[in-house]
Parts: sequence; structure tokens; C-alpha cells
Amino acid sequence: MKRTYAAPFEKYLNLADARLGTRVISVTDDWFAAADRMLQPHEPEWKEGVYDDNGKWMDGWESRRKRFEGYDHAVIRLGVPGSIKGVDIDTRWFTGNYPPSASLEACFCAEGDPAADAAWTEVLPAIEMQGNSHHYHAIADDRPWTHLRLNIYPDGGVARLRVYGIPHRDWSAQADDEVLDLAAALNGGRALACNDEHYGRMSNILNPGRAASMADGWETARRRTPGNDWVIVALGHAGIVEEILVDTLHFKGNYPDSCQIQGAYVRGGTDGQIETQSLFWKELLPPQKLQMHQEHSFREQVRDLGPITHVRLNIFPDGGVSRLRLFGKVARGQA
Repeated sequence: MKRTYAAPFEKYLNLADARLGTRVISVTDDWFAAADRMLQPHEPEWKEGVYDDNGKWMDGWESRRKRFEGYDHAVIRLGVPGSIKGVDIDTRWFTGNYPPSASLEACFCAEGDPAADAAWTEVLPAIEMQGNSHHYHAIADDRPWTHLRLNIYPDGGVARLRVYGIPHRDWSAQADDEVLDLAAALNGGRALACNDEHYGRMSNILNPGRAASMADGWETARRRTPGNDWVIVALGHAGIVEEILVDTLHFKGNYPDSCQIQGAYVRGGTDGQIETQSLFWKELLPPQKLQMHQEHSFREQVRDLGPITHVRLNIFPDGGVSRLRLFGKVARGQA
């Protein structure tokens, strides 16, 4: 089953994810609920009847009722700089205490945090908000940012702030002989399409570190028809793949029997039409048997296709993969 995304930009990396090192560095008021809670990766929770010394426990950022002019805001340092494709300001479980409106500003600091007189750029003008709701807004901006400022007017609670975009990396500074994970989300890699993500999102396989659980990987439903499951990944930069790591951590009774990887240098076109073209890509990694709950490293088996920009991971017949790593060197002169 293909997952239904509420907005196309949800396929990009959430730059505001605390797992990337994103954190709140200043906030005007978080009396009821700490601002860092809105950066957590899991879905917001409701805890019936749970109170602390300041009031009802809420899973998100919540300020006090304002009794003077002004508004509340939180300044956020992104774990990785990036350009923004869209945001979701989520007010789930906030029903009588949500902000009537909100806006988002951004700035880029080459070093450190913004000074008091820093220039902020509005990336999302003030929007109207509702309680217990997602607020999806696309943002067409290719500039990289290091910090965000979420403004809520005048006060209230936000369960989650998700900022979807592409990590920024200065590829011109990349050493010719340096080996890196070309598919890593932190290097701009992103999952474009798959045939099924019933249990876990395809983008999880590119996340940093090893998976925390099965939910932190990509897992398909049990296949009851002929064929196999697959996912297509765009590399952060064109490169030559030298080593591949396929990790089935946490997948014990539901790992794929085997895998195969195809690759290609894709010129032009859109993400939407790439599925059909991927059927004809050359074989980068011939079929390999997989085992449960372990990392599988392939080096001698990797074929030299020259520079590539995309791969298609095929798993047979179905199952779960926690991480995919494609180690190699950047191809100079290639976008």
C-alpha cells in the first residue's frame, strides 16, 4: 500500500527533527509545555488527567495566556542547514489554547547563533490557525537557512513544527578523495518513490545513525502477489559508489530474503516519471541474500557504473530495511 501524503513536500527531510540535533535556543515563554517538545519525531500524545505544577501536561510548546501587548516566539537552531520546501504547524490536542495565527522567519549564520540585530527573512507570512489541526504550507525558496523563528500571535500551543526541505552542503569544498554516504539525508539524499510503505516511511532508510526500532525503518506489507517491493533514492550529489551497506536492524521475522540495487545517471525529467524509467537501469549490486537484524556490507560485489545520481533498491519479495548507505566519492563536474 502506498502511503498517502497530505502534502507533496512531506517526502523531503524534516529539518526540524530533534534527532538531527535541531533544538530551541530561546523562547519568550513556555510556561505550560517546553518548546523543544514540538521538535520530537513521534506523533503528539494526549495524556488524560495528567497535570504538573504549572497546569495540564501537553505534548508540544505552550505559553501562558498573554495579559499584555506583543506575541510569543521561539528561535530554533537547525541540526543541519537547509532550504525549505514546506512546513506543517500542527496544533493537535490544542483545542481551546491554540494560537489564532502564526508566521515563520529564517536567517543564515555562517557561525554561531543570530545576534540581537540579526536580519530575519519572512518565509511564511502570518497564517490563520485552527485547533487540533495540521497547517500545511508549501514554500518555494532555495536559499539555505540555519535558524528559524516561529511566531505565534499572541500566545498558545503548537504540538509539532515540521519543516521539510533539503540539507545544504558546500560540495565545492568536498575533497576529491573523501568517501562519504552519497545517499544520506544529511547530504541531501532523498527517497522519491516506492511501491509500498505500509508500516514505515521510505525516507527512514536515509536517516542518520542506526534505527531506534522497526518504526524507524522502511517496511512493506506482506506480499500476496507475484513480484517484489522497491524504493527509488536520489543521491545528494552525483558520485561513484564503491561500497553499499544494507541494514536490517530490528527486522527479525520480517526482513527481506534478498536485495538487488540498480543505478543510473538521470538527466532531466521529473520525480513523477522516474518509476517507469528505473525498470531499465543497470545493475549496481547483483542479488544478495540478507539476514535478520544485521548490517550487510558489500564492496567486491558492487559494479562500476561510473557516476550515478539515482538508485533503485529492490527487496525480494517484501519486508523491512532500516538503513541504506551508499559510500563513494563525488563525481567532479557533475551536478
